[in-house]
Amino acid sequence: MVFWRWIWRFIDWAIAALLTAMIVLVFTNVVLRYGFASGLRQSVELSRLGLVWVVMLGAAVVLRREQHLAVSEVVEAFAPRLVPFFRRLAYLVILISVLMLFWGAFRQMNANWNNISQLTGLPSALFYLAGVVSALLMTAIAAVRIVSPDALKSDQDDGEMHT
Repeated sequence: MVFWRWIWRFIDWAIAALLTAMIVLVFTNVVLRYGFASGLRQSVELSRLGLVWVVMLGAAVVLRREQHLAVSEVVEAFAPRLVPFFRRLAYLVILISVLMLFWGAFRQMNANWNNISQLTGLPSALFYLAGVVSALLMTAIAAVRIVSPDALKSDQDDGEMHT
């Protein structure tokens, strides 16, 4: 459990670092463009790559913390005994969806390793690698929660808001 807590803490810090880097890149580019009639050509592509990683890693973090959008009031009000069944069913749907995400992102990642950006010199596959990593994380979360819908709750870091 300590290993996974460390992984999730690393992901939180990575998301924060990516957001900070994106802000600095975009701000610097705006100042250079409008103040000095120049700019950083790489900043647009690097910001876009950072945004993709933030969104994909953020999706896994939100799924783990159960902070995603859910409408559960109807089931909880009219069939409270069926709540565990419907939670497992929801996680089964999530599992199938993220496996499809993994398969598509994995294929695109492999197809684009040799497609190198002219601006940054980075492979285009890095965009799709974010989908692969996120799908693997969400697959693990969904698989564990199909077996036990309340699993991973005690694994959350101290100081997080619990609703």
